[in-house]
Amino acid sequence: MSEDDGKTITLYEAIGGDDTVRKLTHRFYELMDTLPEAARCRAIHPKDLSGSENKLYEYLSGYLGGPQLYIEKYGHPMLRRRHFGAAIGTAERDEWLLCFQRAMDETVDHPKLREIIWAPVERLAHHMQNKDE
Repeated sequence: MSEDDGKTITLYEAIGGDDTVRKLTHRFYELMDTLPEAARCRAIHPKDLSGSENKLYEYLSGYLGGPQLYIEKYGHPMLRRRHFGAAIGTAERDEWLLCFQRAMDETVDHPKLREIIWAPVERLAHHMQNKDE
């Protein structure tokens, strides 16, 4: 991404940096924990979501061009492999996407930035599906 003055900025910076990434991940897990339509996705997560929330925050920080917090702590994300223990089918994937979309709509102000972020997140969610229907 770039601004009019030619200075290149990251998506992380464009959406508001650490504050916005924290709000996005927190809202995502609030939605997952409370929306009846996200119950199957919620069921494959630990009872306490704080660890999951922190890992998603760390991952998204680096993914969006900010500090590589996740990689510094855990190494290469290998997300699909790390999620093999959770049966992720179409329902769980779509519920995860529902929560992410709503959280992003509520925390990322600019529609174009949400659009830029959404496409690869949606592809990633489809890649994470590991259960045949």
